[in-house]
Amino acid sequence: MATAGKVIKCKAAVAWEAGKPLSIEEVEVAPPQAMEVRVKILFTALCHTDVYFWEAKTPVFPRIFGHEAGGIVESVGEGVTELAPGDHVLPVFTGECKECPHCKSAESNMCDLLRINTDRGVMLSDGKSRFSIDGKPIYHFVGTSTFSEYTVLHVGCVAKINPEAPLDKVCVLSCGISTGLGASINVAKPPKGSTVAIFGLGAVGLAAAEGARIAGASRIIGIDLNANRFEEARKFGCTEFVNPKDHNKPVQEVLIEMTNGGVDRSVECTGNINAMIQAFECVHDGWGVAVLVGVPHKDAEFKTHPMNFLNERTLKGTFFGNFKPRTDLPNVVEMYMKKELEVEKFITHSVPFSEINKAFDLMAKGEGIRCIIRMEN
Repeated sequence: MATAGKVIKCKAAVAWEAGKPLSIEEVEVAPPQAMEVRVKILFTALCHTDVYFWEAKTPVFPRIFGHEAGGIVESVGEGVTELAPGDHVLPVFTGECKECPHCKSAESNMCDLLRINTDRGVMLSDGKSRFSIDGKPIYHFVGTSTFSEYTVLHVGCVAKINPEAPLDKVCVLSCGISTGLGASINVAKPPKGSTVAIFGLGAVGLAAAEGARIAGASRIIGIDLNANRFEEARKFGCTEFVNPKDHNKPVQEVLIEMTNGGVDRSVECTGNINAMIQAFECVHDGWGVAVLVGVPHKDAEFKTHPMNFLNERTLKGTFFGNFKPRTDLPNVVEMYMKKELEVEKFITHSVPFSEINKAFDLMAKGEGIRCIIRMEN
């Protein structure tokens, strides 16, 4: 491409300081260095993780947020052989170097080199940002920074996908949806006809419910403090609901009574430590498996009686649904292409890039599931 090897000037939504509306600015995006890729972003989406760190009083500002997206490779740096200009890709907030012990293990996706790092605002190769305004650096976010018309990523954080897949739909598969889906189908693995409890019916929880539905669970019980979410959750396979506020006993006791001894699988998607404990204690003895997805407060402590383990209940954790980004995400896209996975129902709003702050407003109001941001109006 004519732009290869050159600085590109483009628009980006810059967060100058915590909690302040993003500002559309002209930024300069440097060419990719060794083992890096420059991608033209066509569609991106807003995730709670963006909002959390946008609100956080971290020292890494000014910054370009965004990590759920779809785009096309514009140019590649030295040493990149798996990608070429024109490839359709999903940027991913965590990577797969394919060389470290985690990447070589069939059981892990927690790459030593490219595991998510929310504090690093620069590229690994030289410790510098590829974004600047008037020569001053604008920092990266989780190695993706998709709230920019062009971005630079490490090649290990880019999943090449089927070029026939519509990027305005499958862009949401690069974070939350895959996290919830994988928590069910890769980690909980509910048998056909089983009963599954989903704690938290936000985007990740709904994706976990969708995964349980795909796996063939016969009862999918959604647990949430917001009853307004229940009707929407039926579209994702939930068959019944529990609002803990409606009961004067611990929710795990309610679920045990409802299911004659406990659910077969549970997936916790809130990060609330009490919900995590409830999700474990509500599974059936002998075979029950609980999977923790939500990220708890750093000082939280998980407390339960050891007999809950000795009675053959299993507790598991998961990161990004145990999907390896480069190896597995293309297969998730194929699930969508084969109509095994419905993605459209997760997408409830769409705004042009110039109105990106509307997406933040929608999330603040708790409206919808995912808002797509169209880079080209």
